[in-house]
Amino acid sequence: MSETLAQQAYKDLKQRILEGTIKTGDLLTERTLAIESGISRTPLRAAISRLQKEGVVSRLTNGTLMVLPVTVEQLLEIVQVRRLMEGAAAARAAERPMTTALNQSRQIMQAYVEGKDVAFDSFWMDDDAFHEAVAEAADLHLLPAMLREMRSIARRCTITRTHDRFAEQAAEHIAVIDAIEARDPAAAVAAMEAHFDSVRSRFLGWLARP
Repeated sequence: MSETLAQQAYKDLKQRILEGTIKTGDLLTERTLAIESGISRTPLRAAISRLQKEGVVSRLTNGTLMVLPVTVEQLLEIVQVRRLMEGAAAARAAERPMTTALNQSRQIMQAYVEGKDVAFDSFWMDDDAFHEAVAEAADLHLLPAMLREMRSIARRCTITRTHDRFAEQAAEHIAVIDAIEARDPAAAVAAMEAHFDSVRSRFLGWLARP
């Protein structure tokens, strides 16, 4: 039972951090978290220990917990790694049959291109689905979990929550899907790499804002 409670506490805490309800630099206490979660300290400590191992929180000398920041350098490193990995995945997907998930993702992205207005977290889920659909179309079974881990780190960086230009990102996704459907590996790589180059440029642009 304690293990189940610990898992629930871990998922709840991490989701609150990812959604920005608990922000980078926030100081937390076990007592407050236990009251908010409605569970005892034992499963809560197991959840906190897991978050510490993932580098999400750190325990200060006085026992207080702090949500650790994700640096711009870490964020740009993730973008570069994903550019390489997902470019290769897009090329591989273009050598295989088109999937239902990619077609569904294109329909969703088209709505954004046409001006669909949603909150950041809603777009993030659709963005997740697109990248996982490419990995699955490439028949790469380990890649989706790797992407989820990198995306969960990136999501904690505050500049990723500057939620505009969804239409631009959606159009970039559609370009990748179109190249995959056309069975053009070179175009698929180019479209995916162009997408991540734009992601990097957007991040740097947001940093430059006054």
